[in-house]
Amino acid sequence: MTKDYISQYLRETREITDKISKEEIEKGIEILQRVKDKGGRLFLLGVGGSAGNASHAVNDFRKIGGIEAYAPTDNVSELTARTNDEGWETTFAEWLKISKIKEEDVIMVFSVGGGSEDTSQNIVNALKLGKEQGAKIISIVSRDGGYSKKVSDSCILIPVVAETRITPHAEGWQGVIWHLMVNALV
Repeated sequence: MTKDYISQYLRETREITDKISKEEIEKGIEILQRVKDKGGRLFLLGVGGSAGNASHAVNDFRKIGGIEAYAPTDNVSELTARTNDEGWETTFAEWLKISKIKEEDVIMVFSVGGGSEDTSQNIVNALKLGKEQGAKIISIVSRDGGYSKKVSDSCILIPVVAETRITPHAEGWQGVIWHLMVNALV
């Protein structure tokens, strides 16, 4: 049983490798290279496991990629104060306002579903603000890409190859893609 599961999971991983858009990854790398060259900043947004990925990616983009990078979920005090006082749906947008997001900057979204009017409203509101300010948006998402796909300059859509494993594939592939991007900038 375990060997069958392992084989199936790895087959699904190969299938994702074959299906994922190399062109969207390349667009994302080009956007990151421009932000690096212009001295802009990279803001990484994610919730749940994707928040953990955002935190890890901040380290890599700063240390390896040479890009000033931040994740609002790394500041637990501000995140919980904003959630308590203003509501979860405004946390990322208000954080970006204080950071004075501008057109030289990039928002990178890690999300399984990409946000919608029903879920991850904090991501949707942050992306609306980012677009208003002229920031570029890169998303690494799954399912249908949600709101993130609609507004992204580069949307790396992790193909759904197994309904029961959408989240582990999406969050695992976030790591594969950001590591690929960071090392392309070196």
